[in-house]
Amino acid sequence: MPLLFIFFGLRFQFYSNDHEPIHVHVVAGKGKTARKAKFNVLPEIRLVENDGLKANELKMAEMVIEENREIIIQQWHTFFGK
Repeated sequence: MPLLFIFFGLRFQFYSNDHEPIHVHVVAGKGKTARKAKFNVLPEIRLVENDGLKANELKMAEMVIEENREIIIQQWHTFFGK
């Protein structure tokens, strides 16, 4: 599971069996108490799923994704070979 980066306790990652559209998983916490969300990166940044992240965490995650969008896309292509 490729870890892209960690900001303010939020882990931004792909899952090794991910699929298009390009998206990123955001995880706070660990184990059974982890809170998660999924954001599409293309064609636009959009929250797709939220499983427990708080409103402020979602806002922070969206800002981080927006600031690092090109890096996320590049890492997706590198990892998935596209």
